[in-house]
Amino acid sequence: MTERPEQRTDPVDAIIDQWATVRPDLDTAAMEVFGRIYRLSRAMSERTEKAYARFGIGRGEFDVLATLRRAGEPYTLSPRQLSATLMLTTGGMTGRLDKLERAGLLRRSPDPHDRRGLKVTLTDKGLELIDEAVGAGLAVQTEALSGLDAEQAGQLAELLRELLRTTEDRQD
Repeated sequence: MTERPEQRTDPVDAIIDQWATVRPDLDTAAMEVFGRIYRLSRAMSERTEKAYARFGIGRGEFDVLATLRRAGEPYTLSPRQLSATLMLTTGGMTGRLDKLERAGLLRRSPDPHDRRGLKVTLTDKGLELIDEAVGAGLAVQTEALSGLDAEQAGQLAELLRELLRTTEDRQD
């Protein structure tokens, strides 16, 4: 068991210490990393959900609006493009689009190049809302990183980028 200064312990350390007591043969280095990633993800998900809720949207609706915003002017994509980007089924996408259209944040219109297709476009109201919501979400994320200096935050981003790349490369 690794001795740690009291002020530097967290709930993951307690779990690691318990495993070290009952199974000292285990190498728990991966658990230390992924346990913290999981807890950070959960905590940040809750915080960003609260930030988006102020705008009357959840994470799923935010993702649709943000995808349209990132597409650039005229902020238009097909439902199929949205589904592919967000890794959603067409049924799941339809539900989100219905809700956002009822709220006046986007509109669906016939695709002028495909009689059977549709285009989804941000409305002015949707554009204004997503610009405010993305700022609110980034403020929450920036505040969470405030315990690190710029160099540490950059190192963490680079390490996580490499971990994500190698993990995704090994998927079957």
